[in-house]
Amino acid sequence: MSDARSRRWDATHQRIYDVALELFQAHGFEQVSVGQIVSGAGISVPTFYAHYPSKEHIIMQLPTAEEMTALMASQPASLPVAERLRRAAPEWFAQWSPEFREAQLVRWRVIATTPFLRTRAAEFERTTAEMVADALPARPGRTRRPADQIVVNAYLAAFTAGMLAWADGNGERKLEEVVDEAFEALQELVPPGV
Repeated sequence: MSDARSRRWDATHQRIYDVALELFQAHGFEQVSVGQIVSGAGISVPTFYAHYPSKEHIIMQLPTAEEMTALMASQPASLPVAERLRRAAPEWFAQWSPEFREAQLVRWRVIATTPFLRTRAAEFERTTAEMVADALPARPGRTRRPADQIVVNAYLAAFTAGMLAWADGNGERKLEEVVDEAFEALQELVPPGV
C-alpha cells in the first residue's frame, strides 16, 4: 500500500471510530446502526466492513500477538506465570499516553454500560488469553503446562473485571490500582508458585 493510500486508510479508519464513539456515547451502543455510522462518517457500507468486521469490533479491540509477545518477553521466564502476568499489566499501562488512556476510558465506559458488550468482553478476553499463553516462554527446563493456560485465563478475566470496574467508576481511581485489586482477589485463590 502506498504511503498516501495508507494515510487515507488510517484517516478513514479513525473517522469511523470517532463518529461511532460519538454516536454510542450520545445514543447508546445498541441504538446506533451501522447505517448511522456510515452516514456520519461519509463512507459506504462496504467501506465500513472493510475496516471493521462488525459494529462491536469498533469498541471491542484486541491487542496484536506481536504486542503480547513483546510484553511477555519482558518478564523473566523463571517467575511463576501468575507473577509474570501481574508484572506485565503495569508495563502495558505505562505504554499508554494520557490521550490513549482517556480514549480507553471512553471505550470501556461504552462497554461497561452495554450488557451485550460486557458479555462480548469475555470472548475477546479469551482470545487475548490465548495470545498471552502463546507468548509465554516456558520456565527453563520445562514446557508450558495445561495449568498455565488456566492461570492466564483467570488473570485475563481479572484484568477485564478491573477494566470494567475502572470504567464503572468513571476513571476516578487509578487504573493500575483497580486492576491490581482484581489480581489481588484472584491471587488469594491461586496457590503460590503457579
